[in-house]
Amino acid sequence: MKYEILLLEKSEGIATITINRPEAMNALNSQFYSEMNDMLDAIEKDAEVKVIVITGAGKAFVAGADIAEMNNMSQKEGYEFSKIGQNTFSRLENLKVPVIAAINGFALGGGLELAMGCDFRIASAKAKFGQPEVNLGLIPGYGATQRLSRLIGPGDALFLITTGEMISADDALRMQLIQKVTEPEELMNEVYRIAKLITTKGAISVQTGKRVIRKGLNGTLEEGCEIEANAFAGLFTTPEMKEGTSAFLEKRKPNW
Repeated sequence: MKYEILLLEKSEGIATITINRPEAMNALNSQFYSEMNDMLDAIEKDAEVKVIVITGAGKAFVAGADIAEMNNMSQKEGYEFSKIGQNTFSRLENLKVPVIAAINGFALGGGLELAMGCDFRIASAKAKFGQPEVNLGLIPGYGATQRLSRLIGPGDALFLITTGEMISADDALRMQLIQKVTEPEELMNEVYRIAKLITTKGAISVQTGKRVIRKGLNGTLEEGCEIEANAFAGLFTTPEMKEGTSAFLEKRKPNW
């Protein structure tokens, strides 16, 4: 597929996806979802990719869904537009490798929902966050009513979704919506520092950690601990674990 909205760069085990539609503040439309899913198909087959970074070109990470495309949709079309976003962002959660959102500017509506589909979020101090769908007579359709409350609790989730108010990066950090705030010029340096750090760890253990955390969220604490114990034990059969423990005992860096 020829990509018109997305840019892909790969280096040192890190795949960077840039949403490159700055004239529309990187608004999400049907073409975005087609390109993103095709790109993820290719990345999933690339054994060299250990971390994915998603960011936006220009002043926005993503400023929302494409309202012009939504304006004349029927109820059926609205449902389908909601499901394609939900399915794509759930796919990010279910990828084997960690996905980092590098939030360079506005992350509003569908943009914040995209960021929440990533595993964690690093933001510029200039970034702004919000779910302004109520201003359009709507609610979020790409998973925010569910992910936001799970990430920050129902009180803050209801505040954002019912007021449509934008919040700063500092407020997002306080709510634990994001994990770190950087100066704007340092955002990508810090994101790549973190991504490179992940690539130096055992790939199987990183992927297992993500899978177990995601799977455990769907059950009780007891069920989650059982999932953890089985996954922990399973790693004892891997060459990666043998190399990691041997390297520690021999006081050397592991050779993954």
